[in-house]
Amino acid sequence: MTPTPPARTPRTAHTADLTSDELRAVRALLDDAFDGDFSDEDWDHGLGGVHALVHDDAGRLVAHGSVVMRRVRHRERWLRVGYVEAVAVRPDARRTGLGGRVMAELERVIDRAYDAGMLSASDEGAALYAARGWTVWSGRVCALGTEGVMHLPDEEGTTFVRPALAGPLDPAFELVFDWRDGDVL
Repeated sequence: MTPTPPARTPRTAHTADLTSDELRAVRALLDDAFDGDFSDEDWDHGLGGVHALVHDDAGRLVAHGSVVMRRVRHRERWLRVGYVEAVAVRPDARRTGLGGRVMAELERVIDRAYDAGMLSASDEGAALYAARGWTVWSGRVCALGTEGVMHLPDEEGTTFVRPALAGPLDPAFELVFDWRDGDVL
């Protein structure tokens, strides 16, 4: 196996500024990184915001993540949340710090533009987020659905929070996410 060439500094760009070839490369990376378990809804969730992309010196995409805006109600206030999506590192480049580079760029965007940052972590990704100071939300997680507020117990324990402009969030009060197709979180 050929070693992965060194990676460059992450580049950030809005979805609207990515070319069709770049979007295809991102989708291919995500399909590969998630072993084909990255749905069309998952793909849609990662679009419409700011992407952090890392290419190696040969110009190949090796890492990606995006942050999109979501509305989340907490304590009777709707927060503007930077929600992290589609974080992936090419399998042959994992455990080399690329995930941290991507997250640093996304956190910079969140800290300057959103009330808070949130994400839903896979078992594989949880250690990265915890090491970067993200905390597991210890309160209830809900979503606003067609029938009103719906409790999402399966999302509890995997939802991570990064308070930013809004300051600390109180887990005595639930988080109510806006609804979306596919996985709500």
